[in-house]
Amino acid sequence: MSTLIMILGWVCVLALGALLGKLISKLRLPAILGWLIAGMIFGPFGLKIMSQDLMDHQFYIVITNWMQVAFGLMLGTELVWRKIREFGRALMATTLTQSLGTFAVVSAAFMIIFRMENVPVFLGLIMGSIALATAPAPALSIVREFHTRGPVTDTLLPMAVLDDVVGIVVFFSVNAAAAHIFSGTSSSAALIPVMLLLPVAEGILPGVVCGKALRKLHGKKGVLFCLLSGITASYLLCWGVHTFVAPMVPENYMMTGVVFSTVFSNMVSDVELEQITSYYSPVLGLALLISIVNLGAPLDFHLILGSGIYTLVYIVARAAGKYFGARIGSTSTKMPRTVQKYLGFTLLPHSGVSLVFTGIACATLAGYPELVQILRGTIAAAAVVNEIIAVIAAREGFRLAGEIRK
Repeated sequence: MSTLIMILGWVCVLALGALLGKLISKLRLPAILGWLIAGMIFGPFGLKIMSQDLMDHQFYIVITNWMQVAFGLMLGTELVWRKIREFGRALMATTLTQSLGTFAVVSAAFMIIFRMENVPVFLGLIMGSIALATAPAPALSIVREFHTRGPVTDTLLPMAVLDDVVGIVVFFSVNAAAAHIFSGTSSSAALIPVMLLLPVAEGILPGVVCGKALRKLHGKKGVLFCLLSGITASYLLCWGVHTFVAPMVPENYMMTGVVFSTVFSNMVSDVELEQITSYYSPVLGLALLISIVNLGAPLDFHLILGSGIYTLVYIVARAAGKYFGARIGSTSTKMPRTVQKYLGFTLLPHSGVSLVFTGIACATLAGYPELVQILRGTIAAAAVVNEIIAVIAAREGFRLAGEIRK
């Protein structure tokens, strides 16, 4: 299949995804659900219009990675010190309780099951380390579509960033221990600080340059040119570092975008930042559409029929860890009542991060095919089922909190 035909097919899938999202929204459900379903239907496990050859093509990889930086920008604009300083400690504490709480609940549930079935119990810790992360793109899509405003929204968006940091630390620590236990080799635990610091280094310089320019720019064209140039510079810097300097360290394009936008967002006034985000809204919409369709494409919906008790336990235990962990943390730190009651519902989206972590863990367990089968089958099936439930639950969380605006 020629590259041009693959690209045209992909553009058609994006158009169909946008249309399906519009139809889904008529049912008072998030449009993102239509985007996800379009990815699954037309992806490699469906009609194959978005074939695996396309998803492995360098052109496609470059575009989707650039888009990760682009939607990371919207998360970074929420990390303005003057906005979060009032509840910064509470935010950190609640992030830790919901992340580590999920890790503990999922790990404990599977360690008990695996102990009874004579499966190595350490696999339960791997399950827990994969479960704790939250995928920010679905939540951000819902926030944008329903124009949500309020304490839950203000807590969720910066928490999605912090959750990614905690997820990296916990997962790669567990994965390093798994490499030692199952293969007797040393792994990448020493690289964890590098993995956290590299996106910071990659995003700071473009952020400073962009921030200085945005202070002087006020027209829409100039602002958009500055932002798109900054996103491209951040992407190229991240790609260059991980290609030529540190190829052993996994790249994190979204976090690079977050750092880039956090820097310039703290250099401009609130009025200027609101104007910047307004100008940027169409670019963000396209970035989210591409990212969510890309999120749905690798999900094999055929696995729903074959999903068993492991998948059910994973989904239920993860949801319990997220909800009650968020509730305990927000209650103990006296966050607003709506945050205490409904934040947990908005933290359920998961699939993109889970599939990345699962691939890494399966590579670590390559010498134990029976464990790889359990891990890959459970997480892949859970990704399909959980993501549909999570999108609806997140929307309901915002509705019950009274933060959805017309």
